[in-house]
Amino acid sequence: MTLKYPIAIIGPTAIGKTAIAVSLAKILNGEIIGLDSRQIYKGMGIGTAQPKTEEMDEIPHHLIGLRDPSKPVSAGEYAKLVKDEIGQIHTRRKFPIICGGAGLYFRALTIGIFDGSVSELNIRDRLNIEYEENPDRLVERLMTIDPEYGEIVHINNKKRLVRALEIYESTGRTPSEHFKMQKDDSGDTLELFSVLLEMKKEKLNQQIELRTEAMLAEGWVDEVKQLIKYQTESELKFPALDSIGYKQIQSYLNNEISFEEMKEKIIVRTRQFSRRQVQWFKKENIDLRIEVSGLTKFQIAENILDVLYKTKGNTP
Repeated sequence: MTLKYPIAIIGPTAIGKTAIAVSLAKILNGEIIGLDSRQIYKGMGIGTAQPKTEEMDEIPHHLIGLRDPSKPVSAGEYAKLVKDEIGQIHTRRKFPIICGGAGLYFRALTIGIFDGSVSELNIRDRLNIEYEENPDRLVERLMTIDPEYGEIVHINNKKRLVRALEIYESTGRTPSEHFKMQKDDSGDTLELFSVLLEMKKEKLNQQIELRTEAMLAEGWVDEVKQLIKYQTESELKFPALDSIGYKQIQSYLNNEISFEEMKEKIIVRTRQFSRRQVQWFKKENIDLRIEVSGLTKFQIAENILDVLYKTKGNTP
């Protein structure tokens, strides 16, 4: 089959996106590009559920474990990195498959991100002070004015939370409104065949619990210890250490909570995050949605290929 557009396998955390992407890559002579705001960092392989060594040995993966955790990456920059990788894959006569759960990055690829050139430093400074005093209040404010965007902004992501409110106070429009108004005049957005993996909430919650236990058994706590050591020695700040799981493990290492409390908090936070991902993707323009419960990865891959054969200008 000659495929006209790259495939994007997207969906909530722990649903099994990587296994499906690998199965498709084997069939299509493909290479996989990560679409994850945390998997791009080095030294965070366990806690961000980066593809296993055997998966990356079988199929080339890109944008996985390559960036220093002290260097944040924006949605716009990530979109450029993905496009660059697609170009490189095409030069090798391979097929690009994008795989991940970062809804904002997916939107940056397919719609574009408003330039956000407006900047009001006085407003930003005030919001930064308010955040230090009571971050919950800022979250509540964002949820009131822009519940769609508020669903994906974590309370620990100070920069994004403050920026969202700064944009609203400066322009009178919410981030979601800016996204809807966005028009990418450069023609640099991507046409993708998007596949959203879905699963019943109860089953997905079970998957999250099992994966959390497996990650802890693999040495997640030691991974966090190494990152803390690296951060201390380098005298740099690692924003990625505020990610789900990493923050709870630090509390455990500081003897603030027990191991069981830590595990439960990680599971709860991950479930909350998965719900935000589900809500985000409900609003995206998706080509194919697949309920994956009860299906093997090979059956899912076959379903995707069956639909691909008939759509978007693909030819056998």
